[in-house]
Order: sequence, then C-alpha cells, then structure tokens
Amino acid sequence: MTLGALIRQRGTDPNTSDRPFVLFFGWECSFAEFYRECIAWARMFLQLRRHPSQCEKPFHVGILLDNTPDYLFSLGGAWLAGAVAVGINNTKRGQHLAQDIRHSDCALLVTEPQYLRLLQPVFDETGIEANGVIVSRRWEGKGRAVPVAEPYFSGENTLGTDAEKMLECFRGQADPSIPSHPQDLAMLIFTSGTVTAPKAVCCSHQRLVETGTNIARNVYNLGPNDAGYIAMPLFHANAVMAGFLPALAAGVPVGLARKFSKQHWLEDIRRYGATYFNYTGKPLAYILSTPRRADDADNPLRICFGNEGSHRVVREFEERFGCQVIDVFGSSEGGLGVTRQPGDPPGSIGFPAPGITVVDDQGRECPPARFDERGRLLNPEECIGEIVNTQGVAWFEGYYKNEQATAERTRFGWYWSGDLGYKDERGFLYFVGRTTDWLRVDGENFLARPVEEILLRYPRVALVAVYGVPDPDGGDQVMAALVLHSAASFDPVDFAAFLQAQPDLSPKWVPKFLRLAKELPQTASAKILKSELRRQKFLPDRCGDPLYWRPGREIAYRPFTQADVEALCEAFARTGRQQLLDL
Repeated sequence: MTLGALIRQRGTDPNTSDRPFVLFFGWECSFAEFYRECIAWARMFLQLRRHPSQCEKPFHVGILLDNTPDYLFSLGGAWLAGAVAVGINNTKRGQHLAQDIRHSDCALLVTEPQYLRLLQPVFDETGIEANGVIVSRRWEGKGRAVPVAEPYFSGENTLGTDAEKMLECFRGQADPSIPSHPQDLAMLIFTSGTVTAPKAVCCSHQRLVETGTNIARNVYNLGPNDAGYIAMPLFHANAVMAGFLPALAAGVPVGLARKFSKQHWLEDIRRYGATYFNYTGKPLAYILSTPRRADDADNPLRICFGNEGSHRVVREFEERFGCQVIDVFGSSEGGLGVTRQPGDPPGSIGFPAPGITVVDDQGRECPPARFDERGRLLNPEECIGEIVNTQGVAWFEGYYKNEQATAERTRFGWYWSGDLGYKDERGFLYFVGRTTDWLRVDGENFLARPVEEILLRYPRVALVAVYGVPDPDGGDQVMAALVLHSAASFDPVDFAAFLQAQPDLSPKWVPKFLRLAKELPQTASAKILKSELRRQKFLPDRCGDPLYWRPGREIAYRPFTQADVEALCEAFARTGRQQLLDL
C-alpha cells in the first residue's frame, strides 16, 4: 500500500471516515475531512509545480512549518499528488536553510509568515520560484504561536502564493489519483545534524506504511479508545513514523503541539486524551525537571515510545506519570534497532538481535568489556567499537544525492550506525556515544556517555551533558553542564562528596568545570548540541550560566571568577594554545 492509498482508505471507509483524526487546540477534523482537504492540497501542488510537462518525474514539496494541521495536509497532499514530501528543519538559518532546500530539489515550499523573514535573505539560493512559495496563514497566532510582525518576502511586497485563497478553488474537486508504487520515494527526512552536516534519508511509501502499521499494532497496540500526541517536530523521522503514521494506520485521533514544551506537556496530554506519546532526545528528562505535583499520574497516558532516555530517567518517568516507557536504540536511517526489556542490566540498551554487534574499523568483532571490582571499564580501547548490522541494511534506503555517505553507511553490505558501543560478557549492548564524544585527559581516552550516566545518579540533577574543553598544557579537560530539578539548589560540597563516593568514577573522569544551566542548547528534536557547548566552553561571555571549577586535583569546587578566566587565558597564551579558545 502507498501512503496516498492509506489516506484514501481511512477517509472513505465507513468504519473510520467519521472518526476525529487531527486535533489542534479546540479545532478538529475527521478522517473524511482530512482526506478531502488533502485532495485540495494535492490539486494546488499539481497546479503550481514548476515543470508540469515532466509528469514521469515526481516533484518535491518542502514543508517549513511548525506542527500545525497544515503540516499534515501538506504531507497528504504531496502523496496524493504523487510528489515527494521534504521535511525542512525550522530551526535552520541562513545558508544552512537554503542548502537543505536546494539539496533536496524542492520545486514548491509550504511555509507560514513567521518563517518568511528567514527565507528572504537566502531565497535566491533555494532554487524556488517566487510563486512556488505557498504561505499558510490560517493557524497564525493559534496553538501557543509567538506573534510576529507582518513579514516581507524577496525584498518586495509579495508573499508568494496565499494557500487559503488558492485552496478555495480546489475544495470539492475529485482525487487526482496520481499513480504511485510502494517502492517509490515518498519523503526525504534530514538527519538531526548534531555531529556532521545533515543528510537527507530516502523513505519509500512501503517503509513508511509498514513502520507506522507495525508501531500501531506491536508497540502501542492501538484500539478505538486511543489517541496520540505529537510534540516532536514533524520534519523529524520520530514524529512522522512514531506519531502521525501509527494514528493514520490505526484510525485514531492525534493531537498536535507547535513545539515541545515541558511546562505544557501534561496539560496537552490531558487536553487531547492522549494515550501514547512519541519522543526522541531528552524530553523525558526535561519534563522530569518540572515541579512534581500530587496528580501527575492522573492522566490518560498509557505508553511512551522513543530513544535516548537513560535507565534512571525511564524508571522515574514511569513512576511519576503512571505509564510504560519503551526506549529503543535506532536512527532515522532504519538500519538497525534494539529495544530494552524490563530485566535488562541498568545502562544497557538491550540484548541485540543476531547480526547486530560491535566491530573495529576493519570490521572485526570487538572483545567483550571487562570491569574491575568497582565496575570500572578496564579495556575501553579494545572493547569499544562501532555498532553495526552485519545481516544487511534493513530499512536504510540511502541518502538523497549523496552516494559517498551511502557507501560509508553500507560497507561490506552491512549497516554502520556511526554510534559507538560495547557488549558485556552476556552479550548485552551498551551505547557510549558518537565518534566525536571521545575525550583525552592526561593521555587517557574515554567517552562522555559513561561519565554522564554516573552524574545522573546525583538526585538533584535532571539532565547532564559531558564534553571536552581544551587544556592549556595539552589534551582535554572534562566539563559538565548540569540542569537541576526545578526545586533543587546546587551545593558544591555535597556534589563533591557524591563524586568521591562513586566507585566506578575514574579520577580522570571527574569534571574540571561545571556549568549550571537552566536549559541546554538543543536541536528541535531535543538532542543536545554538544558542538555549541564545546564552542561556549568555560567563557562567561559565551555561556552566561553560573560556572564552578576545581583548580587543583582535589575534588573541591568553587565559583569560576573573572580573575580565574584571566589567569587561565594567560596560561593558554604561555603555552601557545590560545587559538583553541576561539574555536
């Protein structure tokens, strides 16, 4: 089945057509209404496409919107028109935004007034004609939107094509019924880009339909009384595959939030009667940092499904909100996946399926990890390698117009995840970070993830990021950014005592610098931007948060003062490494 056929089926089947489908802050539409509106969008796209004579070549429709109903109408309209939908990251700016639009060959772009100001300076580099910009205005100011002044576009008093005016011409028309096949390209989804320049993942109709159906049946077990809630951005794979498509496949409602908000999350869960919530990155930890209330568990939520939740965060979230959390290891590419089970060792990401293993650069399987009596890893350099799928590439269908990156991901006919990990003697898999997460302190190489897991044991900490900052004498020093629970205060003496009591904390892992942050820089999909944290370092004019450090080897912290900054900068100058502070 194709996605267009699935939308058509839900909109015409008497069992689902009258059910509510899309919910948005008091507004809703049924599956039948959704189908009819998608037809109008499809007709509009077909009217505006740049090269109507090239019918054999699908055109691409970029979507630069918040999570509003028009995002879902744009997806459905593209698929009914036989086009390829392209999720454009609405946090991108300048050349990076233009590059994504141009790289993905967008002939049309759906956006809203707040993003026209971002497009204007770089519009000529996007490759889109002026009338190919479709401006959606009907949700302006709705759904906790930030009001914006009247925008301009391309230096003139023109705003491209007004979506609502044009849609009125096509409402009530017949389904264009453009033929497509399950193997046809349906969507381009950019990777999050937290480590390298983003790449556009190719997703066929078959992959998206089967993924949404499998999650609806085998993960959420959706029935007629269920509903979903999407707060993760719809330009990301998680929101499409684990939020929108399961609801479409199962015929249940789904509520939208323009953007994720930890303060409004529980309010929205109750507003929409949501029984499932999809997440990626750190939203569970952010939610847990809000003040605890006696009625937190009084909500309809039954299951959360996502990735990157630590063992402690998952358990605390389940207890506080009275739901089940299924945290998996995977990626937008779909090359492999590992799911945790209740009895798995703390810290592991689960017991992998046959073929999922850890190898070195040459493809040789790494030996299992060894630990001392205090739980410290003894052989990191030999046991840590890249997590791969040696039985094939699973759902990975390649990167759009990037053969080199595709080839790197599929060496030996395997799928190489780009993630580092190790296995213990029983075969359980542990994720320890990305290739850029290595630190080198006093000649010892180690990864940030194990240090983060230890720091998360501190009961006052809700979220932590560990990263390397330069040392004036060479190598790195460990810096940790801590987000405390809302009611917690930082006591440097108590924190130092906690660190000294951790048996598996190597002396070289102890943070030299501490940053007490209210929030951490992150992608729209709630993944921490360590590249930005490394850029800000311990320089007060860049980070603006309270800083502590331990000047000597003792585990004893005090405030990092302006005098300390000046003395440290002088040390970098003496050793000729001052340029590292500018990176």
